[in-house]
Amino acid sequence: MQPSPFERPTDKYDERLFSIDEQICEMLKKRKDISNNYSGFPPKEVIANWAEKYDLYEEYLSSLFGSVRLVDYFKPRVDPIGFRKHIPVLKSVEINDRFYSVMFIRQYENASVLRLNVDWDGTDELPMDIHSQRNVFELLLKGDYDCRADGRKGSIGTDAYKFIVTPPLPDDVSELELVFREYNDTFREKPTGLEVVLQLE
Repeated sequence: MQPSPFERPTDKYDERLFSIDEQICEMLKKRKDISNNYSGFPPKEVIANWAEKYDLYEEYLSSLFGSVRLVDYFKPRVDPIGFRKHIPVLKSVEINDRFYSVMFIRQYENASVLRLNVDWDGTDELPMDIHSQRNVFELLLKGDYDCRADGRKGSIGTDAYKFIVTPPLPDDVSELELVFREYNDTFREKPTGLEVVLQLE
């Protein structure tokens, strides 16, 4: 989902703030680099101390650091266009009674799309369990690829996690290793310790 456009009131901008605002941008870049995009959130007591020290409101600082965590949300989206072909993958692994598989990679002119399927025995699940909080995955690839999670679909005993990779993967995927790391929070700050590795050959 794309962020809604925001009309910025630039006509009331105080130009004396230019150097300060640029320093803020510089520090945000430095923070992003040091944290490797996993910035976390300052502890509540630290925010309270900063609020008192710098004469700011705690809620204001909490809102600020909440926005800083959303940096990936504002990354320009690449929507796949120009479908080219399907590349069969047919790789799977079973871990702790769950069956993880990638059946194929869908190739587009500007991106690649793949799905991590997770299947298990859902005999004892109830229909309401489908809407319960499920863990999330990120896709890690060697090389200069941007891997964006693009939603999850599930039903009793099965989940499918979709990923969009840019630039497109090569058509020859024989050297490719797909690493899916599991987290139990949306911001990918709490890894469960599970990594699903599929070596394509």
